Amino acid sequence: MPNLALFDFDGTITTSDTFAPFLFYAAEPARIIIGRLVLSPLIVGYKLGLVSASRMRRSAARFVFRGRREADVREAGLEYSRNRLANVVRPHALERIRWHQAQGDHVAVVSASLDVYLADWCRRLGVELICTELEAEEGVLTGRYRNGDCCGPAKAKRVRERYDLRRLSFGVMAP
Repeated sequence: MPNLALFDFDGTITTSDTFAPFLFYAAEPARIIIGRLVLSPLIVGYKLGLVSASRMRRSAARFVFRGRREADVREAGLEYSRNRLANVVRPHALERIRWHQAQGDHVAVVSASLDVYLADWCRRLGVELICTELEAEEGVLTGRYRNGDCCGPAKAKRVRERYDLRRLSFGVMAP
């Protein structure tokens, strides 16, 4: 029976959050300035524990990405993946992923972070990906998520949809 090794990304594989830094990396400068003003009530609410991380991420992503060309944001994601993620990845996490791969295990990253940068990172490492995906219509981002935010119970649901858990055993890594 093959093993299934599931890894969260931010804070498990990485030493820090990658979602917010990507927003700043990919955002147009004017959107950063205006976004800080427009989103400030949510930011304060989030810091006080009154607004969930999921709502904060959705709102920020909508503000930063709505109306942007999908190709531009995907290019920024590719650059971010290749130039920035290596700086925050834990060497021990990479060793553990490679160990699971050497054992022949199914390895997947399951994350609320975005497909536009995680897809390239996971592809290069040879692991599967279940994550939050930006929605686009006719090459333009809507600012919404396709299939919702991949956090909390949604992570478990997506894992069950992707894998026949009756046929697998599990490996879990904590940070």
